[in-house]
Amino acid sequence: MPPTDAASEAPLLRMRGIRKSFPGVKALKGVDLSLHTGEVLALLGENGAGKSTLIKILGGAHQPDEGTIEIDGQPASVATPQASQAAGIGIIYQEFNLIPHLSARENIFLGQEPGSISFIPRASEEARAQALFDRIGVEVPVDAECNSLTVAQQQIVEIAKTLSQDARIIVMDEPSAALSPRETKGLFRVIDELKSQDIGIIYISHRLDEIFEIADRVTFLRDGEHIDTRPVDDLTREQMIELMVGRSLDKEFPKRDTAPGQPRLVVENLNSGERVQDVSLEIRAGEVLGLTGLVGAGRTETARLLFGADRPDSGSLQLDGQSLAINNPRDAIRQGICLLTEDRKAQGLVLGQTVRENFGLPNLRHFTSGGFIRQNEEAQAFAGYVNQIQIKVTGPEQVAGTLSGGNQQKVVLAKWLQRNAEVIIFDEPTRGIDVGAKYEIYQLINQLAEQGKAVLIISSELPEILGMTDRIIVMNEGRITGEITEVPSATQEDVMRLATSQAKGEGTGFRG
Repeated sequence: MPPTDAASEAPLLRMRGIRKSFPGVKALKGVDLSLHTGEVLALLGENGAGKSTLIKILGGAHQPDEGTIEIDGQPASVATPQASQAAGIGIIYQEFNLIPHLSARENIFLGQEPGSISFIPRASEEARAQALFDRIGVEVPVDAECNSLTVAQQQIVEIAKTLSQDARIIVMDEPSAALSPRETKGLFRVIDELKSQDIGIIYISHRLDEIFEIADRVTFLRDGEHIDTRPVDDLTREQMIELMVGRSLDKEFPKRDTAPGQPRLVVENLNSGERVQDVSLEIRAGEVLGLTGLVGAGRTETARLLFGADRPDSGSLQLDGQSLAINNPRDAIRQGICLLTEDRKAQGLVLGQTVRENFGLPNLRHFTSGGFIRQNEEAQAFAGYVNQIQIKVTGPEQVAGTLSGGNQQKVVLAKWLQRNAEVIIFDEPTRGIDVGAKYEIYQLINQLAEQGKAVLIISSELPEILGMTDRIIVMNEGRITGEITEVPSATQEDVMRLATSQAKGEGTGFRG
């Protein structure tokens, strides 16, 4: 365990009394943070708690209104990103800062080229890049274009880029968000190696299980204030949640009392090349069906077929006993099927448009007459959902890209509720969303089920699948490998066994 703040040795990093205000918003209200050599400090808080602002100050992207920053006990100036890098600070954001068509080597040393000569010392850079990958302990082809690398390999390139700048403090913002469980384990091995090299790491994540596995201490922010810092061994999951949200969530996954009714959506023998093979399933009225499996199992591909985003090779769909002909998303929307996409920023919202405009996009027919949009009526309809599902917005003209992840997800949900969708597909519904907002999304899912909707949840989060669903379908390599009907008695190991199985027929409470 790294030394405590009370130790005589100065911490590697200390931020004291950091304050930052934006027009109408006090983002940080005197925040303190310390990081020790060879430590992983988890930084937790709901969306809007101030984590991003604090990290941008550390990275030189924002200047604090008040407060000081010290490195090794000495005042440090991080007035610009370049000054932050020179001070030994590296920030790895959730959205990678790589140029896709440049190689791993070129991305690592971009901006570090010597100015006194007119050519790039390729052989020297290759050797240095290979040495960095050896130091991290991961093989990455140094001259492969970054767009040909896996997400996990791209993340290693980002880490190597940071180490090439002699970083001693590395901030990782949601580093596992797009990684598979296996890739996440690999990331943790890299972090352990960095710790052994006396590098201090600030780790931001909404996945609490990871915090217990990787962190030494946890700093909690709420509403721009430093609430507490504790050793991770002194915390329970319930205590973490309460410190983050400021209230006790009786259960992380709220339960429903209603029992599922008759089948609503029936899918038979759905096929699409090797991605989806002979998939059959049904979702009943008032039921939340889980669909899970490892990355590449065919979950999202199945959802896209149900929504008409891709065309199947064969198969049939029925809703309430009526055959459906779905050739595109417009057909699906018209017949009562909607999809909250895995990537809400790229596929679920137009980030540069207002929340009112996003809400109205699939509902224009209802708000248009004579070729003109009745914007007041559109805004009034949206306002109803602001109250109903508690969307935190300044008004209907707020730009969607400025909302937190949880509120963006609620805007997407609101537009589908306006369509009165009967089948609602959630693909990774809480990815990148804090624990308090997750609970609100779970409550909304339960409300939809209680209204008799057919709900499908696709998730890589096994606690979420086990906590929120009535039944679970598991896929592997495009096929259904099993069904779990007795969810309360199932374990994550049961799901993973099916997720790595080749043959249908295994599982807890399996019904063939």
